[in-house]
Amino acid sequence: MRQYSADLTPPWKKPQPVPEVPADPGLVVEEPGTGFCGAVIDCEAGTVTLEDRFGKRRVFPMEPRGFLLEGRVVTLVRPASGPARPTRTASGSVAVPRARARVARAGRIYVEGRHDAELVEKVWGDDLRVEGVVVEYLEGVDDLPSIVSDFAPGPDARLGVLVDHLVPGSKEWRIAEAVTSEHALVVGHPYIDIWEAVKPSSLGIDGWPRVPRGQDWKTGVCRALGWPTENTGAVWQAILARVHSYKDLQPELLGRVEELIDFVTGSGGA
Repeated sequence: MRQYSADLTPPWKKPQPVPEVPADPGLVVEEPGTGFCGAVIDCEAGTVTLEDRFGKRRVFPMEPRGFLLEGRVVTLVRPASGPARPTRTASGSVAVPRARARVARAGRIYVEGRHDAELVEKVWGDDLRVEGVVVEYLEGVDDLPSIVSDFAPGPDARLGVLVDHLVPGSKEWRIAEAVTSEHALVVGHPYIDIWEAVKPSSLGIDGWPRVPRGQDWKTGVCRALGWPTENTGAVWQAILARVHSYKDLQPELLGRVEELIDFVTGSGGA
């Protein structure tokens, strides 16, 4: 004879307990009421924010039995480990938790100077390590054609070069035009110096001052803004400290660096 509880509800009709799953960053779940499926990117105040593969975000209450995980009903709860880890790198790419650095590729990205390399490392460093791409600085591009020739780029060792002040008619433009290897890509931004690629709003200034031709650009900028002129390296470190992600950089630089990474890794086509 089948047994019933005191409330006369058959056991198979009673709500069954479901597992409680921490809403860790990157966990992919589905909200069955809407069919929205995405990865957890935030969890606070009884809500969870999901982002789907197209970048669309939705906020849902963390109600009991409120989500599906691999087709199973679960209850999401706040992670016990504290604040959610970032799910995006400084460049805006999807973070790869606990990813090991890839063995360095034969290909390289060259930039003009130390400041350029430090900025690229700060914003794209996580991406570059995952892809195994090394960034080196040249201390100028006057000898770029011979540098490229010495590197001898090929299908399995592509070379990308980021050049400052690459505008039609400039000295840098003429130098870049002399690089003809199909396995080397030279791109650039319009700024005289990489400092200008940082958005003025991120530094609390109205804009980058214009420096008359013939003057040292960095010294002229520091003088115009009332910054110390005797140590421009220290000024740069203060600027760099205000850069936290791609949002602090001008799009003219962002697109070019992404283009170089795609080229060197082969994901941007030959």
